[in-house]
Amino acid sequence: MRTRFAPSPTGPLHLGHAFAALTAFERGQMLLRIEDIDTARSRPDWETQIYNDLAWLGLDWPRPVLRQSGRLSAYRAALDRLCAMGLTYPCRCRRADIRAALSAPQAGAPVIGPDGLVYPGTCRERPLSDAGPEDAIRLDMARALDRLGPHLPAFTETGPMHPGPHRLDARALIETVGDVVLARRDLGTSYHLAVVVDDAFQEIDEVTRGEDLFEATPIHVLLQALLGLPTPAYHHHRLILDDAGKRLAKRDDARAIAAYRAEGATPADIRRMVGL
Repeated sequence: MRTRFAPSPTGPLHLGHAFAALTAFERGQMLLRIEDIDTARSRPDWETQIYNDLAWLGLDWPRPVLRQSGRLSAYRAALDRLCAMGLTYPCRCRRADIRAALSAPQAGAPVIGPDGLVYPGTCRERPLSDAGPEDAIRLDMARALDRLGPHLPAFTETGPMHPGPHRLDARALIETVGDVVLARRDLGTSYHLAVVVDDAFQEIDEVTRGEDLFEATPIHVLLQALLGLPTPAYHHHRLILDDAGKRLAKRDDARAIAAYRAEGATPADIRRMVGL
């Protein structure tokens, strides 16, 4: 079984990354993917440290490593296909605009989805011909679901927290996910689009990742169906939390793998710290 570990080189790997990488490695052949499309925050020295930390943990992976910064044409081709289907529109709204629209008296209580506030559809009627360099490109969720018809796809979850098959729910996708961004104005793609294209390209059988991404999985399965790509199994594992019960962040240098290494910890110590 082919799995993958896909860190971003925007800071040091911490205990949560160690647990994710070890989980992927132990479930099959682990491919390493460097998700460096955020060029403003990605740094070569962080990428080098990723390789060093993973090797120190005793992990290995096939070479060459896939780097998303070299795959922009593939993401653009996938976006063009969705645009040609009539499923996208340009959006000029900033976060402040979305908050303002959702705070209007007639808007009701705002809904929080996988990407934050569910977009109210302000720009939905804008044609693609109106797109400018400052626009993001969004998926028209209702049109996308109509294209797939009444029999929506399902995905298999192999993780312990959400067992069993899960079929996409059209109402939930519209009301609690909404018109997600497919291409950000500063990147030319998005996490959702890039990860779907890359999982298919790398022939991933099972996507292993943290529990916090479970809610994003229906987006990915929907895009796979629209693009004619295979749907892998998904394994969402528990998260490593800080003392306050929050997910570890890359700015939490005190829990960085490199910090433990400098203090004399061994790979076995790291495994014990994350409960393996």
